Amino acid sequence: MKRTLPPIVSVFLFAYCNAQSDEAKTIEKQRVEYNINQEVSAYYLKNKGDDTPSISQGTVSNGRLINGKLFPFYGPNYTYFDEKSYLAGRGFIHSSIRDIVLESYLQLEISQPNRHFYIMECANQHGGKIYPHRTHQNGTSVDFMMPKLQNGKPYTDLDQLGSDHYWLTFDDNGKYAKDPSIEIDFNLIAKHILLLNEQAKEIGYKVSKVIIKIEFKDELFATEYGKKLKESEIYVVRNLSPLINSLHDEHYHLDFAPIHK
Repeated sequence: MKRTLPPIVSVFLFAYCNAQSDEAKTIEKQRVEYNINQEVSAYYLKNKGDDTPSISQGTVSNGRLINGKLFPFYGPNYTYFDEKSYLAGRGFIHSSIRDIVLESYLQLEISQPNRHFYIMECANQHGGKIYPHRTHQNGTSVDFMMPKLQNGKPYTDLDQLGSDHYWLTFDDNGKYAKDPSIEIDFNLIAKHILLLNEQAKEIGYKVSKVIIKIEFKDELFATEYGKKLKESEIYVVRNLSPLINSLHDEHYHLDFAPIHK
């Protein structure tokens, strides 16, 4: 005897399948528009996670991530920096931190309509060690690519290097070692950090630590938004080991944490 589903179940399944189909169509349309690898879009659809909130256990340097969410590979003004890193499962993040970062990009789309941003490595799907990072273990750490200028104008040609971007070298004033006309946009970095912290506070979080090359702090704090950053409660590292310091000249690392009242 052929079984039939109750009407309410049939309606739910029809709506669910349609919603899934509509999402896939939207992502495919965006993939073509942004010229994104089809494998990347398929990977996102399969691994983006559901609406279950994430849980971070332990610390950024010894922790786990439960219900981690895959950060979208691209959007109107942002892109995950490397396909291989993404497909290797290194773009997972706590759901609240994902929302904070996405909101910051929405705000930057309004205030900086001519800029494109690159998010770098986050965490493994279930957290834990992620070589070569010492942190990034519980889904609350994020690397952001330095926005750059050339002769005072937005510059992105160096942003397409994938994981090799981590090995770029900038001098103590933020100028690219191979071409001093290319320099880090410290004012925009400070603006982004302040936006991230502002949005974090809206949902009970804060930027708990900023890691950036120590020699950059004078340049950073001398800018319009850098002065506001210096006056804020956001902790910007004061000392780093020589190795860690040298590795943070082409990206800024942020840790987020809940605000304990």
